[in-house]
Amino acid sequence: MGKRLNPYSVKSRHWLALTFAAALCMALLLFVPFIVFNNGIFFYFGDFNVQEIPFYQLIHGQVRDGTLGWNHLTDLGTDTLASYSFYLMGSPFFWLTIPFPNEFVPYLIGPILILKFACTASSAYLWLQRHVRFKGYAAVGGILYAFSGFSLYNVFFFHFHEPMMMFPLLLAALDCFLYDRRRGIFAVAVCAACVVNYYFFVGQALFVIMYFIVLACTKTWKFRITEFLLLALEVLIGFAGAMFMLLPSVLGLLGNPRLDSYPKGWNALVYDRPQRYWLMLLAFFFPADIPALPTFTPESNCKWASVAGWLPFFGMTGVIAYLQLHRKSWLKKMILLLILFAAVPALNSMFQLLNISIFYTRWFYMLVLMMVLATLRSVEDTRADWNRAFVWSAGITAGFSLLIGVMPDLTEEKDKEIFRLGVEADRIRFWIYAIFALVGLLCFILLYRKFGNTKRRWFVAMTAGVFAVAMGASYFSVGTGVLESGTTQTIQRYIINQRDKIEIDDLEDVRSDFYKDVDNTAMYWKVQSINCFQSSVSPSLMQFYKNIGITRDVASRPDFSAYGIRPLLSTKYYFDYNHDNLDHSKDESFVDIDGNTKMPCWKFLKECNGFDIYENECYIPMGFVFDNYVTEEEFDRVADQNRPQALLYGMVLTREQMAKYSDITGYTEKRYSALYGTEPKLFKSSVESYAFGEQPYREACEKLAQDCCDSFRYTDDGFCAEYENFGSDKLMFFSIPYSEGFTAEVNGEPVDIEKVDFGLMAVRVPGKSKCDIVFHYETPGFRLGLQVSACAGIVLAVYLTAVLIIWIIRRKRNAIRKNSRI
Repeated sequence: MGKRLNPYSVKSRHWLALTFAAALCMALLLFVPFIVFNNGIFFYFGDFNVQEIPFYQLIHGQVRDGTLGWNHLTDLGTDTLASYSFYLMGSPFFWLTIPFPNEFVPYLIGPILILKFACTASSAYLWLQRHVRFKGYAAVGGILYAFSGFSLYNVFFFHFHEPMMMFPLLLAALDCFLYDRRRGIFAVAVCAACVVNYYFFVGQALFVIMYFIVLACTKTWKFRITEFLLLALEVLIGFAGAMFMLLPSVLGLLGNPRLDSYPKGWNALVYDRPQRYWLMLLAFFFPADIPALPTFTPESNCKWASVAGWLPFFGMTGVIAYLQLHRKSWLKKMILLLILFAAVPALNSMFQLLNISIFYTRWFYMLVLMMVLATLRSVEDTRADWNRAFVWSAGITAGFSLLIGVMPDLTEEKDKEIFRLGVEADRIRFWIYAIFALVGLLCFILLYRKFGNTKRRWFVAMTAGVFAVAMGASYFSVGTGVLESGTTQTIQRYIINQRDKIEIDDLEDVRSDFYKDVDNTAMYWKVQSINCFQSSVSPSLMQFYKNIGITRDVASRPDFSAYGIRPLLSTKYYFDYNHDNLDHSKDESFVDIDGNTKMPCWKFLKECNGFDIYENECYIPMGFVFDNYVTEEEFDRVADQNRPQALLYGMVLTREQMAKYSDITGYTEKRYSALYGTEPKLFKSSVESYAFGEQPYREACEKLAQDCCDSFRYTDDGFCAEYENFGSDKLMFFSIPYSEGFTAEVNGEPVDIEKVDFGLMAVRVPGKSKCDIVFHYETPGFRLGLQVSACAGIVLAVYLTAVLIIWIIRRKRNAIRKNSRI
């Protein structure tokens, strides 16, 4: 057995403040050097640079302008609340930036990240302090949680630390309800957790259910039906209170193709890539890997999956000691249950509403918190056999290091077989991870054997060890990401706060193309673009791209072969960043080796601020009409590669829409009877006469540009346009994603909005008249959600009033009984 610890009775009421201050200082030491290195802005790499920073700056500007409805600067347009509630709308840290000028926002990202680490450690302390005897250990636990592998891995995803912060607070509120019988706190915590991030709340709700069941089944908490009913009531109140944020978000995501894959077959029981099991195990024995650069299991297809959970200094030693020591505790059952959920794909997917389309373990912070508590309880328990636990932990870590680092491997490169030792993706980074893990364990056992006899000295040594190992591993993790970035210099020099250097008068009035440039450059500049790296956009946009054969998963990046999509979407300018040493024969530059543009009908305009700018000679202004209409069934006959260009020849409608506007479309049941009959091949469609190529393309664009709106502009709650119709009634097409939140008026009269071209919009305009077209937008579900949230607030007030009255009555009764006995 290991050494025994002497009792330690030091008490303090200031451990929460000390936890916050310690985590704040550690975060300052970690991030400030990188902020200084990049001239005042914390840049990381990948999504952090091209999503998190521009998202913050874009929505910050919208909030200050009071335009939180339709966002025309995100892709072709989307609902602001529905698209950004996952990223930042519910974050308290985002709202702290609102008093500052918009240009300051990028400079606030670093300080906000530092504050997040401090708050995450403090929230973990608030839950842990109930479950340990000495609150100082809870403070150390808060540091372990905030600087765990999961936390460092997900610096890449700036918005992941808010759920990490809310989760311990949710558990602390539940404990208050169960053990202290304090009412109302849990309802507020449920509401706050859901508002902060609805996606992570799904996993948190599942965990809370598991936590409650385990506590009840192990008799850690005595089940009472009245308590359970009150708890259920608070859950409902809290959930309803979040509806102002949740309902619009859910309605805005319905139809997103990333949410339609559910567990089935063997893929629900076993991962199709065995390396994932190794990775999930390695994640808790080694420091966090880099999200986009997996080292341990390169063929596991786990980029950005958040498979990380290492605890600095301790690794798995404390967890192993706890599992060896306890057999029936609720905590051991929770840890084993969570490990089971991680190992089975169907159970793992339950943390994200059974969506199994992408492998994620973005709920591992919950397991990390449980492991932190197990570690602290081992530290406090004088029966813990640390020597035995260390042998297991160090042996497994060293064994994994040798297995992966020296395993013989034979690969083929350029038709040659190459033999090497090690199956890792990056040898240097792998062995640095291994050294950090092993040195951390070595420091642990040496400090324990030196100072473990006295609790005071051991606490100080343990705290110092956690600080040193956590900071060392964190510097390497964050520093690797900063140095690996391929976008930082470009963003610093040419993009961030550089819009004024682009000298184009109508840039804000038209859409531009930034294909193969830094993602979301247009968002940085607050200009319209057909390119966007944002996954939770309007479902109609997803449907539009899907039906014309263009992949749209996490980003809109139509390639050069889909050149017909540019004029359809009113794209006037193309920005080509002056990359160095580009291979012009590949799809990297807008010009080929001979200097010709890779899309027809584009001409060089000028060079501005590091970008070559080209103008579309086939530009079509926003809002135009067709003289040809085809059904979706007819359009299906067009080959996938021709569909973007085919959309220029006719508007695509459903059969019902064709019939509804038969005076415009020329639809008759007799004419279309063959298409919808038993032999659709006999139907002769206009799509069969479509000609594809540069000349027909140019002619189609010129024709559409001649019959378009005289003016178009976005308003605070939608957009408006003017059109002089010299002919008969027509359907006016707008390349803006369809949404139920839009209502439209033409010359002051309400008109129906039609979903055309599989996801865009059109309205009927009368003939022989000047048409004033106005679209108004209201976020679907927001008003109803706000009403439900207000009702929930009233119910909560009534509930708390009733609780207070009952408490007062009971107190008076107890006082009367006490006096009667006297």
